Amino acid sequence: MTHTKPCQQGEAATLRSNQEKACAMLWRHWQDGAVLDALPAELVPATREGGYAIQAHFESYSAKPLAGWKIAATSAAGQKHINVDGPLAGRLLAERLHGSGARLSIAGNRMRVCEPEFGFRFGSDLPARSSPYEIPEVMAAVADLHLTIELPDSRYTDFTLVGGPSLIADNACTRDLVVGEAVTADWRALDLSTQPVSARVAGRYDREGAGANVLGGPAIALTWLVNELSGLGIGARRGELVTTGTCMVPLEIEPGDRVEVDYGDLGSIGVHIEP
Repeated sequence: MTHTKPCQQGEAATLRSNQEKACAMLWRHWQDGAVLDALPAELVPATREGGYAIQAHFESYSAKPLAGWKIAATSAAGQKHINVDGPLAGRLLAERLHGSGARLSIAGNRMRVCEPEFGFRFGSDLPARSSPYEIPEVMAAVADLHLTIELPDSRYTDFTLVGGPSLIADNACTRDLVVGEAVTADWRALDLSTQPVSARVAGRYDREGAGANVLGGPAIALTWLVNELSGLGIGARRGELVTTGTCMVPLEIEPGDRVEVDYGDLGSIGVHIEP
């Protein structure tokens, strides 16, 4: 039988305390609409795992069960936008989900973009395990496809400078998510990687995208997320929603804009930005 030495227990307690402090600081800035240049040096996560450990404490600030997960930076455009070299996972808080056509304020939002994304809701659990999940078994666990628009944001003054672990700690730049009803079309018969997506910021500009922009396809991105969580000892759960990242260059928005995204035969979704 092995015993944890008192000094190791103390170090673990200090680490957890620092993680809670880091999350509390980020949460407070989020609620106040304020920003910080970076976390204090003693609170900065050195690794992705450290960032996720900080992020986990966001759940304690929600009055509802975790709504699901988001993936940031699954496209080259998304990675360039936040200056990272690979995807990041974040938690979706139920209070920040809105229905299609919602009117949302971007006051205090420094990113000021909309990101059209494919979202999947799990119909069964995918427990954490040592071997990687493959695409077919992940997709077999999916119950529904949803069309979504994310309005991300960061609590850092310049989110391009802090690096991946700190962005993960900041809940992978989560703010608001617009979620449409479950798609009724036979989406499983389609190759979502080739599905065209068009967006219009009414009266200002249009933009085109496709499912392939998210790591080669939404199913690939979803499987990445499941394996990212599994590596952290976290399982995906029935009922959770996963948004798979922007399928086009993020849409620059301003107060008063109306954004409509057309997913072809799958339907459309919109959001109104408050003046």
